[in-house]
Amino acid sequence: MPDYIPPPPKSHDAVVSNTKPALINYVAAIFAAIGSFLFGYDSGIIGSVISKSYTEFHDYFNHPNDQITGAIVSVFAGGAFFGAILAGYTADAIGRKRTIQLGSLIAVLGCTLQTAAVTVPMLIVGRFVAGWSIGVLSMIVPMYQAEISPPHARGLLSGWTQLMIGWGFFVANWVGYGCGFLKSTAQFRIPLGIQILPAVLLFGGMFVLPYSPRWLAKKGREEEAKATLIRLHGGAHNARHEVVEAEFAEMLTQIEWERENLSTNVLDLVRTKPNLHRTVCGCLVQAMCQWTGVNVGAYFGPTIYAALGFGGQTTLMINGISGAWGVLTTFVFITFIVDRLGRRKPLIFGALAMSACLAWQSAIGKQFSVPGYTNFPLGVAGVASFFCFSWAFGWSYGPVSWIYQSEIFPMNIRAMGAAASTATNWLNNVIIAQITPYGLNALGWKYFMIFVCTNLTNALVAFLLFPETKNKTLEEIGLLFGDENVRVMPGYEGAVGGGDREKEGDEEKGGGAMVEDVARLDRV
Repeated sequence: MPDYIPPPPKSHDAVVSNTKPALINYVAAIFAAIGSFLFGYDSGIIGSVISKSYTEFHDYFNHPNDQITGAIVSVFAGGAFFGAILAGYTADAIGRKRTIQLGSLIAVLGCTLQTAAVTVPMLIVGRFVAGWSIGVLSMIVPMYQAEISPPHARGLLSGWTQLMIGWGFFVANWVGYGCGFLKSTAQFRIPLGIQILPAVLLFGGMFVLPYSPRWLAKKGREEEAKATLIRLHGGAHNARHEVVEAEFAEMLTQIEWERENLSTNVLDLVRTKPNLHRTVCGCLVQAMCQWTGVNVGAYFGPTIYAALGFGGQTTLMINGISGAWGVLTTFVFITFIVDRLGRRKPLIFGALAMSACLAWQSAIGKQFSVPGYTNFPLGVAGVASFFCFSWAFGWSYGPVSWIYQSEIFPMNIRAMGAAASTATNWLNNVIIAQITPYGLNALGWKYFMIFVCTNLTNALVAFLLFPETKNKTLEEIGLLFGDENVRVMPGYEGAVGGGDREKEGDEEKGGGAMVEDVARLDRV
């Protein structure tokens, strides 16, 4: 423990408004997001590898048909579904940090199998194992980021999940473009093998990064939890110790109450009305993210661009530029917008914008459905519709889905809730990846109309069900869903009826007076 005498804790307001991210917050959040980079790269590179431009792949594996290529793509998401469920257990059993390392080790195995594949079954097994690792990492990384972040910067730091997914797709697209010129099996083995390097880096680097202080406190390692919290506030010499004390006291009191009064059982996800509400929100935001249609372009972008009249390496180049555009839009959103605008509005208006973009694409695709039709300017307009879609996604469901699922669950069911939400993402990913080749072949431009409708539905669901969570502590968010067992420090204004609150007595916890706040927040 650092050698200092802590002053009395300040109010809850100090935790919310007076905490700036320290360098370690950025380092830990961004480095852990290498797991998200793996997610994006492994998801993105397969689009290039199975494209018609990769003749070496198709020749080596005897020209797999749509059913086989669909299986190669979708089995990855199937593995991720089971990986997310596994992470729901290990996140509590061995911690967030060790679960990230577990996911990185599984990734090394899966990526090695893909790279060395000599038959389609071996490639599919490698994809499944790699998907298993990505399921673990996609569930645990945003949770880890949320638990090491100050409230008003949680959107920025947790948003690095989607930003690094975007970077993964970006790198995959350009690696795919470059390797497309090779004339041996290196054409597909090099892009599949590159992902081993970040997996090894992630495993080693996590040894020097902090544990989640909330997980330490939940395990009864309170001294370590406080020491970690001080580190996350910039260290003993830079931390504002009154703010550390306030945050630690609030966190510890909530965890102690949950330990004494609540269970950690999968049925707790639906046992009470507040938990049912947050579980529905967590699972829906991930399902809705998939049904925006984003992975149609992510997995089958080159095929779609070819249908707009572009051919050869041009389709892969467009895919690469699209990846760069996605990274840029996401960076702007998480850096300047999400912690100001919040989560709710982007989910509503982002869905409406994506619906409009896909209607635009459908109208153009209808023209190209006529055999022999060519129109270069119209083809460019079709590509532009996907870029506008990517913009809307990067400013809404892309980052917000990961941020939201990681912050809405209380500590006793956070791992299980995040696991259920992430598994829902991957389950829907499997469905979309499997049906899209058939949908594009059978329906052509009409296939995008399905996602025009689902995006309109997404906007309505977000409007009706999702409360705003920006600038609130993880403990305080419980009030949004109707919890009546949330402990916050004095100074919090969030009760129904103009900010008044009911105080039911003080408790001496963590060196300061704690107040049980039984008020419920209005939906923002």
